[in-house]
Order: sequence, then structure tokens, then C-alpha cells
Amino acid sequence: MKVGLVQQSNTDDTALNIKKLEHNIRTCADNGAELVVLQELHNGLYFCQTEDIRVFDQAEPVPGPSTECFGALAKELGIVLVLSLFEKRAPGVYHNTAVVLEKDGTIAGKYRKMHIPDDPAYYEKFYFTPGDMGFKPIDTSVGRLGVLVCWDQWYPEAARLMALRGAELLIYPTAIGWESSDTKEERMRQSDAWMTIQRGHAIANGLPVIAVNRVGHEPDISGQTNGIQFWGKSFVAGPQGELLVEFAPDREETGVVEIDKNRTEQVRHWWPFFRDRRIDAFEGLTSRYLD
Repeated sequence: MKVGLVQQSNTDDTALNIKKLEHNIRTCADNGAELVVLQELHNGLYFCQTEDIRVFDQAEPVPGPSTECFGALAKELGIVLVLSLFEKRAPGVYHNTAVVLEKDGTIAGKYRKMHIPDDPAYYEKFYFTPGDMGFKPIDTSVGRLGVLVCWDQWYPEAARLMALRGAELLIYPTAIGWESSDTKEERMRQSDAWMTIQRGHAIANGLPVIAVNRVGHEPDISGQTNGIQFWGKSFVAGPQGELLVEFAPDREETGVVEIDKNRTEQVRHWWPFFRDRRIDAFEGLTSRYLD
């Protein structure tokens, strides 16, 4: 299966961002992509650097304008498309939601981000209610997709539960970058850890992993920080953690990579982690901490 990745920088002009997204999606489809994955909150800036109630006006229902717009494009191009939207579920209830569109433009399913960070420049708890749909893959014409979002990528439990429910791919729309005060050494440690843990998910579960990150600098309008330099580096890893493609850290890129889903069964024959799991001894995993 051929998968397209769209790594781009955004401005505060939503219409312009969407126009660029449409162009990049078409480029992926023209190069044979059957599945295209976009970055986290791709329609606009990463607004969680500050806490501002006016931002809630950007949220939209699902289905809504974005699923209609991108659904028409998915139908025209005959592709499965993974979106990342600011969902308005009800007055006062908002989610960071990934939506999967089928080749006919319909909604195949959605996933509401479960792990919500609250750190300087990443004040997501102000905007997003934690997801309540669990870790359930979405069935599509190109396979069963284990879609998670950004901060979820640091949690092996999320990846494992998707795999245990039959996910054939793990997919992470992402918005992560460096703050200007970080040293060069610290920046390298952070980005290396980000890639390493996701490659670990691929290895531990015998599944390909797709991570699509933002790129470019976005200012902090509050002036409390110097903004975020999103580090790009979107990548695809195979079921043994091998890198199939890695994008640049400092520029927009669009690319298509071929994934052999049949390798999962072969790799799991070699490394039967699922067979040897001690499920009788894991009860502590549902505790916050073990004293």
C-alpha cells in the first residue's frame, strides 16, 4: 500500500492553509497514494501556545465544513484521508479529533485524542476534553487503521491496545517542536526520543508506524515564550522499527512511501511478543502508581 505524508507550515490564514493542503494531497494522489495522512490541527496555527476563549470559535462539528470539503476531495481522488480537527461536540465540550474519510468521501470513523498535555506552550487542557471513544481502530478500504494523536504517541499502552484490536497500521498526526531556550543538545535528545519511542511501538507490536508532524516557526502571541519551532521529521517505520522514510526538520515536504502490510505476520512469527505476553501478571497497569 502506498501512503502519502503531508508535512507543511501554516499561517493564520485558514483558507490559504487549506488550499495548500489540497495541493499537497493531490500531489500525493498523483504519485499513487491510496492513504494520505495530514498533521495535527492542520487547518490553522497551533493555537494551544496561549489560553484564549476566542479560539473556541475556530472549532467545528463533525461532520461539518472540513469533512465536507476534504470528503469531496477524497472522493474525487479515490483516497482514504486522515484529518485532524478541532471538534465542537457541544457547547463547552471540545475535542482534538482525528477523522478518517473513506474513498467515497464518507466518514469511516473518528478518534478523540485521549492524552491531553498541559505544559508551557502546549496548553491543550484549556481547549480539549479528553477522548471518550477508547483505543479502537477504524476499518477502511485500505485496512484497519490505529489512529492516535500526538501526545498519545508517548504511551505504549495506547499503541498496544490498538494492536490488540487488530490495527494494521499505527498513525500519529502530530504537532511537536522546540522552544527557543532549549540547547542544541537538548533539542537533539527530544527529537531522538520522539522518534525512538514510536519506532519502539512498531517493534513491540510488529506494525508499521506513520507519524506526520508540522514544520516551521509559529510565534507565541502572548510573548511569554519565543514560540515553537516545529521540527518536522515526519517518518514511516516498518514493523521492526526500520525507517522507510524520514522528512527534513526544516522544510515542507510531501512524499509517498510503500508499505508491505504482509510483513506484520512474518515479523510476528520471528518475534512472537503477543504469544509470550504475561497477561496474568499485568493487572498493575491500570493503577496510577504502585507503591
